[in-house]
Amino acid sequence: MNKLKLQSMLKDFFMEDIGEGDINTEYIFSPDQPGKLTFIAKQNGIFCGKDVIEEGFRILDSTVRPRIFPRDGAWIEKGTVIAEIHGPIVSLLSGERVILNLIQRMSGIATTTNAAVRETEGTHAKICDTRKTTPGLRMLEKYAVKAGGGFNHRRGLYDCVMLKDNHIAFAGSITKAVETVKASIGHTVKIEVEIETKDHLLEAVRAGADIIMFDNRTPEEICEWLPLVPPHIATEASGGITMENIRSYAETGVDWISLGFLTHSYQILDISAIVENTKEVAL
Repeated sequence: MNKLKLQSMLKDFFMEDIGEGDINTEYIFSPDQPGKLTFIAKQNGIFCGKDVIEEGFRILDSTVRPRIFPRDGAWIEKGTVIAEIHGPIVSLLSGERVILNLIQRMSGIATTTNAAVRETEGTHAKICDTRKTTPGLRMLEKYAVKAGGGFNHRRGLYDCVMLKDNHIAFAGSITKAVETVKASIGHTVKIEVEIETKDHLLEAVRAGADIIMFDNRTPEEICEWLPLVPPHIATEASGGITMENIRSYAETGVDWISLGFLTHSYQILDISAIVENTKEVAL
């Protein structure tokens, strides 16, 4: 994860929440009153967000001392102490909500991804995410997918060409779309083509696509069409795939399964925050 970008994001998030000052704590506690904040898992799942905890509190107060126990990607049980953070209680309370919101979301994504990965165990298929992320949070959400055992699809519109139905319609055909792109980009940029029919598949192969996406196709259709794809072209299934049917897609033999729900329909991992007064700041 890019630490500089993370720090910039956290500063913006704190500005949104704290604004000109935390009037909840500043009028109740003295600036140097010490305390301890403990994050505890309230359910089983995959933890993700170590850097968020460390960088977040240090941005607010350089004297804060965080101790995070599980690594990113570790399985945690309900009741697990995730972190203990010692420092001025004003700083702990001011940063608690933003940091808790982020690690609950990241851990939820990692847990959902891990469940999908486990559903495909023993098959050739790898799980990856999509661009269906929360604006402003893509770096954190894609990092969480990796922590859960998945892979990242393209990070944006800048690192891979993905020709969808609208692009193809405006270009006139798959062949014309691929030819136009190949005439303009370098050889290091891959071209993915989304197909919905067998004719589209054959045309994408002839046009020289690097990746072919079976979009909203059934497992039966993919099984029938997959032998038509040369080994050097990667294959991907996407659309209409759920946790209930993902195994049937994985067993078709596709290389990749991309899942939008990893980052748009997950459940957060419930984590509680307990703040206590202490006699002194732990070093």
